[in-house]
Amino acid sequence: MSVIDRFLKYVSFDTTSSETSGTVPSTPNQKVLGEFLVKELDALGLVGARIDEYGYVYATLPATPDCADLEPLGLIAHMDTSSAVSGADIKASIATYTGGDLTLASGSVMSPATYPSLNHYVGEELIVTDGTTLLGADDKAGVAEIIATCEYLLAHPELSHRAVQVAFTPDEEIGCGADHFDVEGFGAKEAYTVDGGEIGEIEYENFNAAGAKLTVHGLNVHPGSAKDIMKNAILMANQFISMLPPAETPAHTTGYEGFYHVCDFAGDETTATVSLIVRDHDRAKFEARKAFLVNLCDYLNGVWGDGRFVLQMRDSYYNMKEKVAEKMSLITNAEAAMRQAGVEPIVVPIRGGTDGARLSYMGILCPNLSTGGANFHGVHEYIPVKSMHKMVEVLVNLVTQK
Repeated sequence: MSVIDRFLKYVSFDTTSSETSGTVPSTPNQKVLGEFLVKELDALGLVGARIDEYGYVYATLPATPDCADLEPLGLIAHMDTSSAVSGADIKASIATYTGGDLTLASGSVMSPATYPSLNHYVGEELIVTDGTTLLGADDKAGVAEIIATCEYLLAHPELSHRAVQVAFTPDEEIGCGADHFDVEGFGAKEAYTVDGGEIGEIEYENFNAAGAKLTVHGLNVHPGSAKDIMKNAILMANQFISMLPPAETPAHTTGYEGFYHVCDFAGDETTATVSLIVRDHDRAKFEARKAFLVNLCDYLNGVWGDGRFVLQMRDSYYNMKEKVAEKMSLITNAEAAMRQAGVEPIVVPIRGGTDGARLSYMGILCPNLSTGGANFHGVHEYIPVKSMHKMVEVLVNLVTQK
């Protein structure tokens, strides 16, 4: 089965994850896909294909006899899709992109003016949505490419390769993909997530990340008699937000620049809550950003009264560069595998995180590789057919390196 056929099959499963369900995995359909993948892996001939109680899928492609003494290499992708856009009833199709605007089945238009990356693929076949759902290339393209790689190696026993440890995780999109990962049972100390964007991307630098929740306690009285008494929690919370650096938001930053991002606000005169995230590639700057929030709350408590501003903050993940730097051959090997496939490697910082970021601190060094896809988490998500075939070639090159 081709990698394209596999991908189109996998996106028919609605595996949208949920931040509010409180279950593991967060949605039952992730396990449905996982069970389906176990059957496929088993039928292909991988060893020990299984799904655990948390919905994680594991399997092993044994090494060829001449490579039995080499360290296994892990390949990891995630099964869930973002809840930002519907992942149900995806109607994917293949369109030949001739340049200019591309009109999808719903009438929605993908324009290179909005998505300049389209200009890279004039004359190529693109897998697209109908404009009403996401596509699911993030990260079912990674799942399909990993399985297609294993299928190719099994069909070509003349190719020597190390053991490949395969894992497919749930709930990556809600930041929980590594929560229950079986590090010891996985069996590899070095791995790659196949969860990146356009073909050629290699990522081993990601944000340091923290989440924060501010609770503002006001004091409400009847507005007719409120003078010098009322403390409006909405206005107090707004003052906090207004004191965040205005040029340090996602909309104003790029590359290695960090930011503060207010992602939720709720409240009334009595109580208001502000949820925000803090991101920076540089660990010292990351710590300074968190300290700024603490100091800002201390200042506002001095203005409004002690205990009015209560900040809770928790680190989410750290920059994997601190760990991957110990084994930079993971990066040079990936670059060599790409060049061997005729793909020019592009080393870029991740303005986000991956399962691999957390796994790198759990004992599995784990940079991220491209899937070939673009415009993730939106109705204009797409992936070039050629890029998927090239990624299989890259992965084959990677695991056959001596």
